[in-house]
Amino acid sequence: MRRPAMHAARRAGCSLVLLAATGLAQAADKAPVQTPAKPVAKSATQPAIKPAAKPTVKPAPTPGAAPLAAATAPAEPLNPGQLDVADRVLTGVADCEFKQQISVQPVAGQHGHFEVRFQKARYVMVPRETATGAVRLEDPRSGMLWIQIPAKSMLMDSRRGQRVVDHCMQAEQRAAVAAVKDAATSLGIEPVSPTAAAPSLAATATATATATAPLASAAASAPSSQQP
Repeated sequence: MRRPAMHAARRAGCSLVLLAATGLAQAADKAPVQTPAKPVAKSATQPAIKPAAKPTVKPAPTPGAAPLAAATAPAEPLNPGQLDVADRVLTGVADCEFKQQISVQPVAGQHGHFEVRFQKARYVMVPRETATGAVRLEDPRSGMLWIQIPAKSMLMDSRRGQRVVDHCMQAEQRAAVAAVKDAATSLGIEPVSPTAAAPSLAATATATATATAPLASAAASAPSSQQP
């Protein structure tokens, strides 16, 4: 009686083991399979994003920079008359009105060309012939003029028709003015101011009008010799 019972118990235990194994196998089949993520490939048609270019900042123009470019201008061919004027140009630093200064220097390697500096501006000037004999330098680009006479010099803007700086004198001009004053003093001639000279000019005009009045009245009363 014991052997059949033992066989039955063994059969039951084997059945339980088989059932448990079957359940584990089914659970393993139903579990989701995790696959490693693949890197996303870049699309061949997707454009590459380039970094934005940095804007180029140009420096602000410095006042007076335009005249500076004139220093590199090609030399203008000069005729003999212009070269004669260039030989009479006074170079150096001239003291002007209101304690201003102007520098006139020859341009190296360009005979007859002069560089005139005033404040921050530079002008390359060439001589021009004049009928009065005055020395005249001109910058064709800006229209600036440098006029030199024995007593003084001046800087002018020909396009605006006005003087920029006046009463500029270099050492030679100061010496010439002083020599004229010394010569007048040695001859006993005193310089007359315009205010003092005004009454004399008025008296001269009155005397001239008085002297010519009888001649004018006689000419008016004389019969005309012309026939109608």
